Amino acid sequence: MKNKRRLTAVRGVIVVTGIPGVGKTTVMQKAAEGMNIKFVTFGSVMIDIAKELGLARDRDEMRKLPLDKQKELQIRTAERVAEMKNVIVDTHCTVKTPQGYMPGLPEWVIKRLKPKTIVIVEADPEEIYMRRQKDKTRKRDPDTIDEINEHQQINRAIAMAYAALSGATVKIVFNHDNAIDEAVEQAKPVLQ
Repeated sequence: MKNKRRLTAVRGVIVVTGIPGVGKTTVMQKAAEGMNIKFVTFGSVMIDIAKELGLARDRDEMRKLPLDKQKELQIRTAERVAEMKNVIVDTHCTVKTPQGYMPGLPEWVIKRLKPKTIVIVEADPEEIYMRRQKDKTRKRDPDTIDEINEHQQINRAIAMAYAALSGATVKIVFNHDNAIDEAVEQAKPVLQ
């Protein structure tokens, strides 16, 4: 009986976020293994909608759309994800740009998404720095340890603002090196 309860326990949208290199996708996919929970990335759903509407064929084209079209796509994406019911949506709390931090879930998105919980996956800044250095498959920003720390702190602050707008709770999960099982155990309660 307990296992069956776990399969249908989420009943809502869970947002998982974390800065590049922290392992957010790995942690939440492992935590959701064996459960009846859909796992999607916000950007993938958004590009699917852009293709359906004939607005863009890929992410590069989508990024070049006028801001009003991008906002329309964000709204449609949030509405589609919210309709999925039992879903973990992988996205960014903030996007670091040369001009500063941009909200990844602006007000018109977070209010339509209506998340139950926002999970922030974190690690020590030194760990993230080293993971980025070792990962030759991705082209990541050359942030310093201090900049990585700042980005995680900004994510915490904006996650609480998103929670205030949506009524969601915020859970911080620590994904330290060689401790994925501990991170998964920290994440599991939000799925129940």
